[in-house]
Amino acid sequence: MAHGSTSRYSCPLTLQLIGPRSWTEVPALLSYEAADPFAVRITFGDVAGPEAADDGVTWLVGRDLLRVGMDRPAGDGDVRVWPASATADVLFLHLRAPSGEALFELSRATLSAFLRETEALVPVGSEAAVLDLDDELTVLLSNGGADPTGR
Repeated sequence: MAHGSTSRYSCPLTLQLIGPRSWTEVPALLSYEAADPFAVRITFGDVAGPEAADDGVTWLVGRDLLRVGMDRPAGDGDVRVWPASATADVLFLHLRAPSGEALFELSRATLSAFLRETEALVPVGSEAAVLDLDDELTVLLSNGGADPTGR
């Protein structure tokens, strides 16, 4: 079941952690917020409800990276996504952190449906319009509104 509102959308799913001798099911939650239009959050752990996203380990992944990874290899750093084949419903998600790395298998159909819902909230190509970059830049350059001289 998916959870949604006018500015956010989330979808629980099960990933397969590919181990050296066996696979392990890992519950996860894909989340998207229109206020952060370039990012998708993947929260690993018990994700029984929308509030469960606070209880797990969360990775931020570019929405565009996921979209490209549906059809061809994408990413070259800590996050990589690629299809198993052109026709299979299988995608691979490789995550790397200083503490280790993990390779997951997930459903292409599930990710595709999730991405369609995010695009209904913020169409592809209009992400920058959602953000008020001028205001954000002003806040950053003004040290968050604080006087950097301490006066």
